[in-house]
Amino acid sequence: MSLHQIAVSHSFLLSSRSAYTLNPLLFSKRNRFRISLSHSRFTSIKHRSFAVAVSDNGIFTSPELAKSFDFTSEERIYNWWLSQGYFRPKFDWESDPFVISMPPPNVTGSLHMGHAMFVTLEDIMVRYHRMRGRPTLWLPGTDHAGIATQLVVERMLASEGIKRVELGRDEFEKRVWEWKEKYGGTITNQIKRLGASCDWTRECFTLDEQLSRAVIEAFIRLHEKGLIYQGSYMVNWSPKLQTAVSDLEVEYSEEPGTLYYIKYRVAGGSRSDFLTIATTRPETLFGDVAIAVHPQDERYSKYVGKMAIVPMTYGRHVPIISDKYVDKDFGTGVLKISPGHDHNDYVLARKLGLPILNVMNKDGTLNEVAGLYCGLDRFEARKKLWSDLEETDLAVKMEPHSLRVPRSQRGGEVIEPLVSKQWFVTMQPLAEKALLAVEKGELTIIPERFEKIYNHWLTNIKDWCISRQLWWGHRIPVWYIVGNDCEGEYIVARSAEEALMKARDKYGKDVEVYQDPDVLDTWFSSALWPFSTLGWPDELAEDFKRFYPTTMLETGHDILFFWVARMVMMGIEFTGTVPFSYVYLHGLIRDSQGRKMSKTLGNVIDPLDTIKEFGTDALRFTLALGTSGQDLNLSTERLTANKAFTNKLWNAGKFLLQVLPNRDNVSGWQNIEACKFNTEGYLLRLPLPECWVVSKLHMLIDAVTESYNKFFFGDVGREIYDFFWGDFADWYIEASKARIYHSGDDSVALVAQTVLLYVFENILKLLHPFMPFVTEELWQALPNRREALIISSWPQTALPRSTDLVKRFENLQALEEKEVLALLSKLDLDNIHFADSPPVHRESSQGCCPWGSGKSSRSRRED
Repeated sequence: MSLHQIAVSHSFLLSSRSAYTLNPLLFSKRNRFRISLSHSRFTSIKHRSFAVAVSDNGIFTSPELAKSFDFTSEERIYNWWLSQGYFRPKFDWESDPFVISMPPPNVTGSLHMGHAMFVTLEDIMVRYHRMRGRPTLWLPGTDHAGIATQLVVERMLASEGIKRVELGRDEFEKRVWEWKEKYGGTITNQIKRLGASCDWTRECFTLDEQLSRAVIEAFIRLHEKGLIYQGSYMVNWSPKLQTAVSDLEVEYSEEPGTLYYIKYRVAGGSRSDFLTIATTRPETLFGDVAIAVHPQDERYSKYVGKMAIVPMTYGRHVPIISDKYVDKDFGTGVLKISPGHDHNDYVLARKLGLPILNVMNKDGTLNEVAGLYCGLDRFEARKKLWSDLEETDLAVKMEPHSLRVPRSQRGGEVIEPLVSKQWFVTMQPLAEKALLAVEKGELTIIPERFEKIYNHWLTNIKDWCISRQLWWGHRIPVWYIVGNDCEGEYIVARSAEEALMKARDKYGKDVEVYQDPDVLDTWFSSALWPFSTLGWPDELAEDFKRFYPTTMLETGHDILFFWVARMVMMGIEFTGTVPFSYVYLHGLIRDSQGRKMSKTLGNVIDPLDTIKEFGTDALRFTLALGTSGQDLNLSTERLTANKAFTNKLWNAGKFLLQVLPNRDNVSGWQNIEACKFNTEGYLLRLPLPECWVVSKLHMLIDAVTESYNKFFFGDVGREIYDFFWGDFADWYIEASKARIYHSGDDSVALVAQTVLLYVFENILKLLHPFMPFVTEELWQALPNRREALIISSWPQTALPRSTDLVKRFENLQALEEKEVLALLSKLDLDNIHFADSPPVHRESSQGCCPWGSGKSSRSRRED
């Protein structure tokens, strides 16, 4: 029997073919985005309103009352969720908690697409596990952002003609707190606009009293174990801010520069005895302590062991040495060693025991070591020095050279490598435990490929400079003795009172103390975030006992080292366990051409503007379709398509409300609620279309649940999208219209109504973590909703399905597609036979297939 005969004879087809037949073009996938649910054929149906009771208070809008989902209702829905306490963990649920600590955005920040990405992904996880019945905590907060916040307030003061130093430290800190109270909540409110279902009653700030106590305790414990020390070492120095900055706060950019070739005369030699050195920073020559060549460079072997004269230094001599570190192919193959102003030179000097000579003041001007150039800005000194070298015939030439310039992430100025007295944490013993945690499977990094990067960084880790020369932040809990010039003697204490008491015990009761002026690196307090926010160091705190260790840490892959790894190290050190079981790393968001978003390129997309145009749900759905760890290209076309998806959901809800029984139809709703789709016997008694769509739904629930559990969020989105649009909207809704409006059988119509509602409400559940606003709005519009969608139970898995009947209906779908083909080709279906499989071509079976595959092919006539 042909597929056409099967279709005609099947019981689900109505006796009148015209009553059943659907518009063939409606099922063409290429027209999917242009088709909306049309009800023009059913204009005789009386309009009914099923707005749920909660809609009466103006929070929700029924599809019966609005043509499309109104984005302005998102804030009303969010505030309603918040007022109902849905974001707080429910302890009556008997399950392990699911806990995420939000990566704290800078208190100075405003929403960008990076924030939108992490909020979307974390909210998806949180909403999913909340619906799975787990006590769920998403703990939010903000970071005091030492450098960024101090810069903002200093600029504000400058506009008033006030300098920070004129105010003094106490008054300046007071001004910063005032600024924070007035403007610091901007980023929090914008994150709420994205639908973040955080427990805002637990919101933290890194300078809160509890978190500050944790920071002091962590410093003291590390110091007591000998893991914190003070010393003069090479750091990244910001001359404008006059503070050390972390590696993360230094951005390298390729910029056009100059390579300067300078003569260094050999002491005791003739005028022809000199070495030519190529350098990009001639002003640092005042800090030269040696000249190095490669041991196998025969050009200079005769000079090794002799002395060179550093230009413009009144004849200062430095040794000429050999070391394999030198690249004999760069420049002239001769390297000036300035360990006070170059990271690599610093390492080499320490290895060889060479002295460290600093020629730079903290503000970027040259100091007295530079002689006549003392007081000049580093770049002004460069120009004057080159001019003077030309006059003394020590300048050989200049040539263009591409430079990798380190610039401050905050102010944009060129960072100066500088030896400075700072506080450091010894990292190696901490890193070893963090490496072991991944090796033993106590910590899983997603995607797995980032494990290699994590391991490489921790294996080659350097000690961490944790002090900053700022006024805004956690003051280092160290005190010195007034009148004692030896700063090597200090007191570590939890408070000024404790420090004074310790000082009096050691130096007498008349002693006075003063606190170290530096503050701790912002990343130091952030490294404690997963447990300091839960009450640590009070390990008896209720939240600490209930929610630590946390479950998930989700963030961008670009701060795997600077934050994630440090949290792992500190968590193990202070609590004895890893602070989270999983690390999920998302990629960067780029423009439609794959370029990094920047103001310079003019391709920055503002999330708030995007929400106004496309809605929060469309933005979230677009962002969530990416793959973990991979960058995502964001385009208007994608947003537009997903806005259309929102409208398609809305129109489906509108149709359902038109065909469901009236709210006051008690018997009708009793019949609907009596239908149980969780037994195989009931499923198999359903007509073919209903059995097919319910079976496909049950398959979808299993697939989507598995993808959620594996954090394959892109797969989740695509699976739901394809089922809703391709199977439910394009096929089943259209088929149900004939059954409801033209069957003439109330029982047939009831089955269709029941299946429509069952499938649609489960689609809303599956999709809610991605698109919370439109799904909650539609859920509330459906009759007899006993609870909010956000706290409704997740669909049951492993429900019955019939693969045989699914295949049978797919054959009918194929028939419909053939009707499309016939229509477009102007063929007569009554005189065309469609074979179940392609015939084997006689020649192809003998190896004469024109494509060379050896497989069967259809003849031209059959094609």
